[in-house]
Amino acid sequence: MGMTMTQKILAKHAGVESVTPGQFIEVELDMVLGNDITAPVAIKEFEKMGATDVFDKSKVSIVPDHFTPNKDIKTAQQCKFIRDFSMAKGIENYFEIGEVGIEHALLPEKGLVVAGDVVIGADSHTCTYGALGAFSTGVGSTDMAAGMATGKAWFKVPSAIKFNVTGSFQKWVSGKDVILHIIGMIGVDGALYKSMEFSGEGIKNLSMDDRFTIANMAIEAGAKNGIFPVDEQTVEYIREHSKREYVAYEADGDAEYDEVYDIDLSSIRPTVAFPHLPENTRTIDEVGDITIDQVVIGSCTNGRISDLRAAAEVLKGRKVKKGVRVIIFPATQSIYLQAMKEGLMEIFINAGAIISPPTCGPCLGGHMGVLAEGERCVATTNRNFVGRMGHVESEVYLASPAVAAASAVAGKIAGPEDLE
Repeated sequence: MGMTMTQKILAKHAGVESVTPGQFIEVELDMVLGNDITAPVAIKEFEKMGATDVFDKSKVSIVPDHFTPNKDIKTAQQCKFIRDFSMAKGIENYFEIGEVGIEHALLPEKGLVVAGDVVIGADSHTCTYGALGAFSTGVGSTDMAAGMATGKAWFKVPSAIKFNVTGSFQKWVSGKDVILHIIGMIGVDGALYKSMEFSGEGIKNLSMDDRFTIANMAIEAGAKNGIFPVDEQTVEYIREHSKREYVAYEADGDAEYDEVYDIDLSSIRPTVAFPHLPENTRTIDEVGDITIDQVVIGSCTNGRISDLRAAAEVLKGRKVKKGVRVIIFPATQSIYLQAMKEGLMEIFINAGAIISPPTCGPCLGGHMGVLAEGERCVATTNRNFVGRMGHVESEVYLASPAVAAASAVAGKIAGPEDLE
C-alpha cells in the first residue's frame, strides 16, 4: 500500500520504511515550540522529569506572543519565567519584544521550518507549517516537555483526506475563504485526527500566504495536520528564508484516502463563519444585515503582508464607519516594517484604524481588543467559540482581510463588492 505525504515524513523520522494508519511510532523532531501560555507548564514538567538540558539548543523555539507586550503582572511573570529558562539553557530561538512575531508567522519567516520537517508545538495552530510541506501539529505542554528533553515524540499515524484543488480565484477571494468553505462543508470534526492533504493543478494559484492560512485552520476541522505539496513557490520561499536543507515528499499514486473532495477555486465566494463555530459558514451573499462594533485584522491566520495589502486596498480613500473600532495586527516585525515602507500604515490610520505591535492579543480574548457584552466583531482570526474574544455574550464572525476591511467601512458585515 502506498503512503501519503504525511505518512512518508513520519516513516522517515521514525527510521522505518513504511507506516500505516493507526500505527504507533516514535519519531525524531526537527523543532519543538512553545509560547508564553504553554511553555511555563512545559518547563515545570521538564524539571519534574529531572531533565537538565534541552536536546538541541537550535531545535527549540520559545516565543512569548500571546499576552505580550505584557498586559499585567501575571503575564509579566510568565514571560520572565520562560525568558530565564531560555537564557539558562542557551536556547537559540528565543524571540521577544523588538524581534518577536506571532509564532506561526515568525518561524517560517526565520527559516526555522522547511519541507520534510517534523514539528511539534504546544499551540494548536502549529499545523500552519504544513504549507511548507512539513508535518507539524499541536501538542500538550507535557509532550512539549518530553520533546525538549529527548527530541522525540510518539504519534498515532493518521489516515488522510485528499482535497483536489482546481481553478483560480475570483476577485476578493483568498485562502481564508477556501478553508472556511471546507470547514463549512465537512464540519469541525470532519477531519478528526486525519491529515488534510492538498493537491491538484489549482495549487499553483494559491500563494504561500494562502497556504499558510489554509494549513493554519486545519485544526478547526479537527485535523491532526494539513499539508501542501512542495512546488516551485514552496522552494522559492524556503530558499529566500532558510539556509537549511529541505526534503520534498510526494504522496504515492496508490496512497489511500478516507475521502476525496474536489475544490474549484473559481466557484468559491467570500465566506464568513457565524458564531459560535467555524463550520457555521455563509457566503457574503447570504449574511444579511449584521451590524458590528469591532474589526480585527491580523493574527497567525491572516497577519501577513498580503493580508495587510488586501485590507489596505479596500480601506484606501475610505473611512471606517463611526462607532466601529478597527485594530490592525501585523504578524511580525518585518511585516510591520514592510507595511510601513509600502505606505499601508498611513492608509490604515487615515481610514480610522489603529495599529498594534505583533501579538496574539484579541484572538483569544487576551488584551488589545477584548469584547464587551453584546458586542460583535469581524475578525481574521481562526476561532469564534463562545467567549473567545471576551464576554460570553459577545459574537465573533470569521472572515478574510478584504471582508473585514469592507465591514469596517460599512459598519456591518459586507464584502468589497458592496462598497462599489
